[in-house]
Amino acid sequence: MHDSLSPHEQALEARLIELETRLSFQEQALAELSDALADARLTGARNAELIRLLLDDLGKVRTTLYADAAEEPPPPHY
Repeated sequence: MHDSLSPHEQALEARLIELETRLSFQEQALAELSDALADARLTGARNAELIRLLLDDLGKVRTTLYADAAEEPPPPHY
């Protein structure tokens, strides 16, 4: 701070510096959250694709094991 500034001006300058510092931290936190969200979306998309592939594979296994639907055993609750 400058000695030529009045106490009121010094207080305003200190407040401005504090606000700029807080803004800088908030911008950094926002960028980190944005990156984390992008990573989570990418992971979710990969997981959804894996589930789709697993369901396709399960369908193929069922088709191979039970070519005729009548051969398929009843669900466990019967």
